[in-house]
Amino acid sequence: MPGMVPDNDVEGYFKILLQHLASDSWRDVWSETGFTVETFASLGLLRDVADDVLWKTCQQRQVILVTGNRTKAGPTSLESTIRIHNAPDCLPVLTLADPKQIKSNKPYAERVVERLLEYLVDIENLRGTGRLYLP
Repeated sequence: MPGMVPDNDVEGYFKILLQHLASDSWRDVWSETGFTVETFASLGLLRDVADDVLWKTCQQRQVILVTGNRTKAGPTSLESTIRIHNAPDCLPVLTLADPKQIKSNKPYAERVVERLLEYLVDIENLRGTGRLYLP
């Protein structure tokens, strides 16, 4: 099974999602997915790694990037990298549509977790989609 790694800008929000995933409501489904949680350090990446290097490393290591929205312009931006290098076997990038709501709005956070789990359970059918949004 692949892993997941939160981008620098969403680490705190991702921790909140992990707390929801560990709750009685979601624990069994989360456990059944078999996904691991990685860090930049565990992937051998610096915190200020370029978008293209981050995406390529995630693809090579079979790790889904969870981000707030790396959309900077330029040839090495995440958006450009996905457009140029995405292929049918590539894992999608999961983008938190409204990260701040995860912290302040529990029903919203639950919807994010529900959608996240839907994506993870169906990940093999979502390869090649490029970017998917949560919720």
